[in-house]
Amino acid sequence: MTEYKFVETGIVTDETLERLVNEWVSQGWQLDGIHFVTAPSSKRPVMAFLAFTREKARPVEGTN
Repeated sequence: MTEYKFVETGIVTDETLERLVNEWVSQGWQLDGIHFVTAPSSKRPVMAFLAFTREKARPVEGTN
């Protein structure tokens, strides 16, 4: 079963995105994509959503 994780950031710099990706990948998540949000008056992103996935561990039969 696939498990999903979404991370929101209002600080959209290369350093912040790199830190967030490295933080979650080191915890076993795989980067699935990044969605940038821009304001109508600017092309610079004002927010970013990072999507991660990982395979959820299946419970061993006979345990709760």
